[in-house]
Amino acid sequence: MSDSSAPRLASGVSRRTVLGAAGLGAAALGGALAGAGKASAAVSTASASVTERRARAVVVGTGFGGGVTALRLAQAGVSTLVLERGRRWRTGPDATTFCRFANMDNRSAWLTDHAVVGGGTQTWEPYTGVLEPVVGNGMTAMVGAAVGGGSIMYHGMSLQPTKANFAKSIPVAAGLYDDLNRWAYPTVARMLGISTIPYDILASDPYKSSRLFQEVAPKAGLTPFKVPLPIDWSYARGELTGRYEPTYTTSDIAFGVNNGGKHSIDVTYLAQAETTGLVEVAPLHVVRDVAMDANRRWVLSVDRIDTSGTVQERIRITADAVFLNAGSPGTTRLLVKSRAKNLIPDLPDAIGTGWGNNGDRIWAWINPTGDAGTIQGGPACIGGTDSTSSIPLTVIHAGSPIQQSGVTALTVVGFGIVEGAGTWAYDAADDDAVLTWPAAAEAELQAQIATRMRAIATAGGGMMIDTNASAPSTWHALGGVPMGDAVDVTGRVLGHKGLYVLDGARIPGSTGACNPSLTIAALAEHSMQTIVRQDVGRVF
Repeated sequence: MSDSSAPRLASGVSRRTVLGAAGLGAAALGGALAGAGKASAAVSTASASVTERRARAVVVGTGFGGGVTALRLAQAGVSTLVLERGRRWRTGPDATTFCRFANMDNRSAWLTDHAVVGGGTQTWEPYTGVLEPVVGNGMTAMVGAAVGGGSIMYHGMSLQPTKANFAKSIPVAAGLYDDLNRWAYPTVARMLGISTIPYDILASDPYKSSRLFQEVAPKAGLTPFKVPLPIDWSYARGELTGRYEPTYTTSDIAFGVNNGGKHSIDVTYLAQAETTGLVEVAPLHVVRDVAMDANRRWVLSVDRIDTSGTVQERIRITADAVFLNAGSPGTTRLLVKSRAKNLIPDLPDAIGTGWGNNGDRIWAWINPTGDAGTIQGGPACIGGTDSTSSIPLTVIHAGSPIQQSGVTALTVVGFGIVEGAGTWAYDAADDDAVLTWPAAAEAELQAQIATRMRAIATAGGGMMIDTNASAPSTWHALGGVPMGDAVDVTGRVLGHKGLYVLDGARIPGSTGACNPSLTIAALAEHSMQTIVRQDVGRVF
């Protein structure tokens, strides 16, 4: 059907234009994937020789679990090697560190020759960019690749679940909640400098869309709230006064915040860990396999690559303790491979199970009646909860960095509690693990989220489009090495001393109708307190 003959909306804008705007708006949160596929394999030009290294403790990954782990090991006096496949990205006011959404380049994607979000047609030389889509059967998981992990490109929503919702999501760890609430969650909040958007910034012109959502939410049966965020708001003020180039105030933060002021893991936990002199962070180090040697020590096969993915050096690291914090897909894939190839004998059968998408769903609110402005500020600073829902859920508005002429498109994301029904299976042809996600596992939750989204459009005008309807995706991958069945509540892999999982892979499916970052970090804080007290000096 040609654009001229497409059905017209009341505004005179074609449905095709509306759908295009919906895709652009949602792409900043991963709702519109562009030719998502496997990242290209690293090209080997290294000699056959392998460099041998010895380490007391190795941390794999630098996100919320890895950052906490590295700092607490260092403070316990443990010399620690931290491996990260991505590169380090340094920012500052008016920096050009990250690409912008309107002109994406190879910094946006991990070792692919094309854009992985947004539907763009650009091609480029593969580069170690910040985002990788891990494509599975029925679900694509968006994964960060950078020093700082997913904290580099996330909006920063730092939500703590209620005690009841935590217990519904992670029943095996329900007994930890009082401790988490008393000191672990507050510790993370303090380390990340979490606060809500100040009144003067919310009242400014770029945040009209946030105020519109705040106004409409109660009419749609939601209780609005300000989202806690790890932001130094002076940078947003600097943008409003013209001191800095806009990035917060245009929501152009999908690939990282150029102006700085975002308290991501690299500039908080990891930076403090490095100041101890006991932590070495090694970027562009890709862990291929984890094994156990004849002396029951841990052996990691690692490729040191350059930014094109070419292998510069092969390294064999022998360690007394290994802490897997490569994110749910990364950690799960490593352990599924280790079990399938018998690199680690007697790994628990539950490895590769208990995976979930945190109930993620990204919607586009098109042409609301109220004034959403022409620019939508960020990060995602206003949300709403629904106390009447039979399945706990949360809805949050996130500004869109791209607007299409004639269409107003707001991004609205929903998530909630789901069962960890996803599984990972070894694929010998690719020497990798592949995810399978059954849509039925989240059908009831998504029906309730859809009802709430339609209520927003009814109360505020316009229409809602489910951008994940044909291509489900998540930025909140959880599970694959679940607590209780694969690791204990402290993250120790069952039956294997010195092997730990402290990232989202141990959380079975969802985090109590909240995005996971705060809970992953709080659980890591809690576990490291126990590990330092019980295992340091004994196990390693």
